[in-house]
Amino acid sequence: MQAKIDDTELFWLISLSLVDGIGIKNAKTLISYVGGIKEIFTEKQQKLIRIPGIGEITANKIKNANVFNRAEQEMKFIEKYKINYLSYFNNNYPTRLKQCEDAPLLLFYKGNVNFDYKKLITIVGTRNLTAYGKQNCEQLITDLKERGHNPIIISGLAYGTDICAHKEALKHGLQTIAVLGHGLDRVYPALHTNIAKEIINNGALVTEFLSETKPDKQNFIKRNRIVAGLSDCTVVIESGEKGGSLITGDIANSYNRDVFAFPGNIDNKYSIGCNKLIKSNKASLIENVKDIEYIMSWENNSNQQTKLIIPPNLTADEKNIYDIIKEKKIINIDTLCNITKITSSEISVILLNLELQNIIRVNPGNMYKLA
Repeated sequence: MQAKIDDTELFWLISLSLVDGIGIKNAKTLISYVGGIKEIFTEKQQKLIRIPGIGEITANKIKNANVFNRAEQEMKFIEKYKINYLSYFNNNYPTRLKQCEDAPLLLFYKGNVNFDYKKLITIVGTRNLTAYGKQNCEQLITDLKERGHNPIIISGLAYGTDICAHKEALKHGLQTIAVLGHGLDRVYPALHTNIAKEIINNGALVTEFLSETKPDKQNFIKRNRIVAGLSDCTVVIESGEKGGSLITGDIANSYNRDVFAFPGNIDNKYSIGCNKLIKSNKASLIENVKDIEYIMSWENNSNQQTKLIIPPNLTADEKNIYDIIKEKKIINIDTLCNITKITSSEISVILLNLELQNIIRVNPGNMYKLA
C-alpha cells in the first residue's frame, strides 16, 4: 500500500533522516543545490550525482529509498502523542546545538523548555555513583540554585549520576532536560518512568530518534553529542577509566565548550576518568560552584551580599572601603587609592583585613568585590 504523502517540512525531514548515510552535512549540501527538502526526493538522479560530495551511491540511496510509509507512521505517532519537534533549518532550533557541525536534522521533545535559556549546564558521570560523587552532585546543584544562577540542568536519565542530577534539579525547582538514546515511545530505564513524567512537567525529554528505536548501546554514544552540544559547559562528577561521560567530555571539548571535573582519590576506580581529564588538560579541576563561576564569568546573583552583616568593630577606613566596593561592584586597588587618598601600602593592609573577615574577595587582576 502506497503511503500518503504529507506535504509538510516535517514529513520530508523524517523521510530524509530515514535515508541511510544522510547526515547534516550531506543534507545541507543537497538542500543548497536543489532548493528544498522535498526537492531532494523529486530531483533527477543524474543531477543528484553531480552534487559535490554526494555521488552515485548516495544518489541511488535517495532515489531508491523506501521510507515514505515509515515517515507517515511517525507523523501519526507525533500527532497522537503531541510530540514537539525542532528542525535544524528553522530559527527555533537550539542556538548552542546549531553551532555544532554534527547537530541532528531533527530533535523531538515532550515538555516545555527554552533551549536558548541564559544558562544551561550538563552534568554527567558514572552509573556507579559513590557517596562522594553523590555529595558533589547534590551540593553543586544546591549551590547553583542558592547563588542565583538557576540553570537548566542537562543529563541523560541513566542510573547513577544522571538520575541524581535530574532529581536534585527537580528538588530545587530547576528545569531539567533528559536527552534519550531511544524514541519517545518508551522510557529507559523503565525504573525512571515517574521521574521522566516529572521532567516533562518541568523541562523536557529530548531525542533525535524516531519511535520504535531501541535503547541500544550505540544510540547512547550517539546522543552524547546532544548532551554536550545543548549546554554552555559540561561537568563530570565521577568516571571510571572508560565511559560515556568521558565521551561527552571529549565531545564538549571538540565544540570548544568548557569542561569541568571533580578530582577524586587516586585509588578509587570511579575517579580515574576525572583525574585523567584534569591531568590531560581536557577539564578544569573544580572543588565547588565558585570555580565554575570564575571560569564561566557567572556572577553570584544570590542575596548573600545584601544579607551580609558587617562586623560593628570595623574602622572608619574599613567601612569606607566596604561602602565604595559595594557601590562600584568591582574595583581595583589603584582606583580605591585615588578615591580614598590612602596610600597603596596602607590600603593593602585594610583590604587584607576585610578579606580575612570574608567581607570581600580578590579576583584576578587585583580586582576586589564583596564576598
